[in-house]
Amino acid sequence: MYKFSKLFIKNILFALVFIVALGGIAFFLLSTYVNQQTLSQQKTIQTISQQFVADDIPAQEIATTLSAVLKASDDYQTLIIKRDSLILVNYQNNYIHPLDSFLAQRKTVSVSELNLQVQYQLDFIGIINFLTQLFIGVIALSIIFVFISARLNYKLQLTIFSVISKQIGNELAKINNADFITKEQDNQQLLEIPALEEGIAEIKTMMTEQFNNTTNLEIEAHVDSLTGIENRNRFVQFYENEIVNDSPVNFGVLLITRCSELQTINQIHGYSSGDNYIVRVAEIIKTALISRPTGKIFRLNSSDFATILPNVKLKLAEDYASELTIKFNDYQQVNELDSVAFTGLVYFDKSKPLGELLALADTGVSVAQTQKVNSWYSQKDIDILNDSSANYGNQNWRQEIDSVLGAGRISLLLQPIQPSGRNTRVYGEILARFLNANNNMLPTATFIAMAEKLDKITDVDRLIIDTAIKEITSKNMLDSSYGINISPRSINNEHFMIWLERKLLREPSAASRLVFEISELGLQQNIKTAKRLVDMLHRVGSRVTVERFGVGLTSFKFFRDLTPDYIKMDSSYTRDIDDDKNNQYFLRLMVDLAHRLGISVLAESVESQEEKHTLEKLFIDGCQGYYVGKPAQL
Repeated sequence: MYKFSKLFIKNILFALVFIVALGGIAFFLLSTYVNQQTLSQQKTIQTISQQFVADDIPAQEIATTLSAVLKASDDYQTLIIKRDSLILVNYQNNYIHPLDSFLAQRKTVSVSELNLQVQYQLDFIGIINFLTQLFIGVIALSIIFVFISARLNYKLQLTIFSVISKQIGNELAKINNADFITKEQDNQQLLEIPALEEGIAEIKTMMTEQFNNTTNLEIEAHVDSLTGIENRNRFVQFYENEIVNDSPVNFGVLLITRCSELQTINQIHGYSSGDNYIVRVAEIIKTALISRPTGKIFRLNSSDFATILPNVKLKLAEDYASELTIKFNDYQQVNELDSVAFTGLVYFDKSKPLGELLALADTGVSVAQTQKVNSWYSQKDIDILNDSSANYGNQNWRQEIDSVLGAGRISLLLQPIQPSGRNTRVYGEILARFLNANNNMLPTATFIAMAEKLDKITDVDRLIIDTAIKEITSKNMLDSSYGINISPRSINNEHFMIWLERKLLREPSAASRLVFEISELGLQQNIKTAKRLVDMLHRVGSRVTVERFGVGLTSFKFFRDLTPDYIKMDSSYTRDIDDDKNNQYFLRLMVDLAHRLGISVLAESVESQEEKHTLEKLFIDGCQGYYVGKPAQL
C-alpha cells in the first residue's frame, strides 16, 4: 500500500505540472488569438467603410448601416461610432466577462475619408467559456488517468517482481539438483514474461504502422483521389517501363478522352456536380475496359483521361471508341447535357516519344469536337507534326467556325430569370448553341474558347446579336426583355462598337427589349471604353448587366459612374448561400449599396429551394438557375 501511495503522489505531481503548463500555453494562445482578431477587425472596418466613400449618404445613416453590418459579423462588448465629438452609435453589451475585458482592449479606427472614428472592443465570452469547460474537463481526465496509471503500475511491478522471484527460485533449484534446462526452454520462459511480450507486440505494431504510412504516401503520389484511377505520374512511368523499355508490348493505341462539359457544369451546378460527372465518365471508361483486360486507364488532368490498349490494332481500338460514344450518348440523354466527352486515338510503337503521341491524340480530340456529339477521331497521319500541318487541330476549328459563321448555323435557347417581386423588372438570358454541317451540336465551351483563340469571337458575337434580333422581331416577342452576352474583346473593337450602335438604331423596338451582359473583369480592362459602351447602349434604349460581379472586387464608385442597370452576382457567392454565413453578410451589404445606387441585383446558379429562399430573404431582385427554370428553345 505504501508503494501505491508513493506512485500516486508522483503521478499527481506530474499531472499538476502538466496542467499548469497546459494552462499557460492555452492562455498564451488565447491572448495571441484575441490580438490577431482585434487587429484583423481594424482591417475589416476599414474595408467595409471604403464602400461608402464618395456616396452621398448622411453620416447617421452610414453609421447605422456600418454598425448593423459589423454586429452581424462579430460580437462586441462596446461599439461606438463618432463624427468629431458627436456620438452617432453607442452600443454596450449588458454582460461583460472579467477575463474578456482583460484580454480584449478597446481599439479606435479612424476613417478619414468619412470623418468617422470607430471605437470597439470585441466580445470573446463564447470562446472563453468553451476553453474554461475544456480546461475543467482536462483536469478531471488527468485525475482519473493519475489514479488508473498508479494502480496499473503498482500491479505491473508486483507481477514482474513475482515472475523474477519465481525465476530466481527455479534457478537455485536447478543448481541444487544439478538439473540444467536447455537454452530453448530458458528462452521460452523469458518470452512468457508479460512485459517482454507487450514490448515485442508494440514494436510489431509500430513497424506495421510505418509500413502502412509509406504505402499510403505511395498511393497518394500516384492515384487520383477523386476517381481512384492512377494519375499522370503513373501514366508516364507505365509508358516508359512497359512500352519504351524491353517488354512484351511492341505496339498499341493511345486514346485521350476529354470531358467537354466540366467547365459548364462547375459554373452552373457547382463543383460537387462536376466531380460526380467526372466520376461517372471514369466509370463508363472502366466498364468498357472490362472486356479488354490488358487496357489501362489514367487521369491526366481535371478533364482528360488517357487509355492505353497494348498490342491492339487501330481498327479494334476504334471499335472500343465507338462503344464509348454509345455509352456517352446514353448518359447525355439521362442528364440533359449538350455533350459528355470526345476521344482522340493514335497508333504507337516503341519508336514514338510520349510527348509527340499526346500532341497527336490531342489533335484528334479537337477534330472529334467538330464532328457529331461524343464522337471520336482516329489520327492516322502520324507525320502530321513534322510538316506544315502541325496546327491541324487549330486549322480544323478555324474552318468549322468559318462554316458556322457563313451558314449561320446557330440555335438560341432562353433561360428565365425569376423576379422576387411583382414590380421587379427582369429578363431572360439568351444562350447560343452552334451546329456543324450535319446539324450536330458542337461543344459550346470549346467553340467559344477556340473562337477567342483564333480571333473569331467578335464575328460570333455579331452572329448571336443578329440572330436574336431577327428571332425577336419575326416572332413578335417584344413584350419581354432578353439578355445577350458580349465578350470583352468585342467591346474593345472599334468596328464592332460602330456596327452595334447602327444595328440597334435601325431596330429601335428590339433595342429597347435587349439587356447586354458584360463581365466585370471585361469592363475593368478599359474603363473609358466601358463607360462609352454603357452610354451608347442607354442612348439607344438598351440596358446593361455587369455579370460575374464580385470576382474583381471593384469599388462601387466605379459602378456609380458606370450606371449599369443590373449586377449579376458571381456563382461563387450564391452557391450554397443557405449554409454560408459569410457570403450572406457580404451579399446583404452588396444589395444595400446597389439599391442605393438604383441598381438591381440578380443571382445566378440557383440550384435548390433553400438557396432561392435565402436569396429572397436577402432582398435579391431576381434568381436564375436550373431550379428556377431550364433553358428552352427561343
